Amino acid sequence: MKGEILSIGTELLMGELTDTNSVYIASKAPALGVTIQRMSQVGDDLNALAAAFTQALGRADVVFSTGGLGPTQDDLTREAISLALGEEMTVDPALLEDLEAWFRYRGAPMPPRNKKQATLIPSADVIPNNQGTAPGWWVEKGGKLVIAMPGPPGEMTNIWTHQVSPKLKGRVTGQVIITRNIKTTDLGEADVAERVARYCESDNPYLGIYAKHDGIHLRIIGRGATEEEARELMRPVEEGIVAIMGPHVWGYDDDTPERALAQALTEKGLTLATMESCTGGLLASNITDEPGSSGYFRGGIVAYSSEAKIANGAPPEVIEAHGAISPETAVAMAEAARRGLNADIGVGITGVAGPAEQEGKAVGTVFAAISLESRVKNVALRLPPRRAVVKYRSVTTVLVELCRLLKDL
Repeated sequence: MKGEILSIGTELLMGELTDTNSVYIASKAPALGVTIQRMSQVGDDLNALAAAFTQALGRADVVFSTGGLGPTQDDLTREAISLALGEEMTVDPALLEDLEAWFRYRGAPMPPRNKKQATLIPSADVIPNNQGTAPGWWVEKGGKLVIAMPGPPGEMTNIWTHQVSPKLKGRVTGQVIITRNIKTTDLGEADVAERVARYCESDNPYLGIYAKHDGIHLRIIGRGATEEEARELMRPVEEGIVAIMGPHVWGYDDDTPERALAQALTEKGLTLATMESCTGGLLASNITDEPGSSGYFRGGIVAYSSEAKIANGAPPEVIEAHGAISPETAVAMAEAARRGLNADIGVGITGVAGPAEQEGKAVGTVFAAISLESRVKNVALRLPPRRAVVKYRSVTTVLVELCRLLKDL
């Protein structure tokens, strides 16, 4: 089944928002037997939108759209689909009652403009949205599908997971495409490519190599008549790559370093505290992105200056002797965080995020330390001299190293 994605909203064309919805849909559709052939962004213009739907339906079997389902005058996705299919929109009483109930629950009257969100055309069924006021449309006509979803990524992914994906699954016959993502760290892209070169010569399964902020990803893509057939084709490739990469593999598919750390800390029954300098609290932010982190994360300290490090327990003589940016200071910060916040494990990060060198150390120089009561692990990094890269790569590396250390306990 051929698919296209339309991301709707003038804000996308103005660069005010980044289109993450298309990336999400494109990553999920192949497993349902839908091959995405085109992705487009269209502004809030009724005629342009209607033309985009008409053209997409001429090329594809299923058209996914995101955005333009709100209550305002520039939310025109419903009107565009109606125009493209030559059908009239009418208010659905049941949908209107659901919408009014949503506002009653929030203790507010429903503005008249929201009534447009309760409309349907004869070929459309509603896709419920329990996280917002914008239900989606599931439209079937002439053997073609239009699946219109709201633009906010949280609402869109929720609808996809609980409504769209289950409904699409099993409808598609023919080739199924499955992916498996193996995530590695410590090695550069060229080094990884050389190690797995033998697996890059096949078209099915196909192996792609991608540099990401959390390391090098190896994506295996398998095609088969069934999901089982595709997975069986991929199995020896995955096993071979894992054997070659060994300890450099830290996760798979939707794994994140903070999720892996959450699982490891929970299994070990250990707690964690942090003190950060150059990463500015990003480590603590990533850790607390994971639900349930209050069960193992004691807290984080952003000690951006030497005075702040000392005030939070780092010995002044260590900083005076070795400098604020040093392995010794990273250890002192980790131990101060562990003791001060009464945690089993402490982490300290200090370095040069840029734009200028500090203490004679180049931008991208980072020292981190992980402190347990009986052992200390040091991490030294030389990262590309770009501020965002220094922060994100430092945090990712520390999280992965924490997971490795916990596996050995």
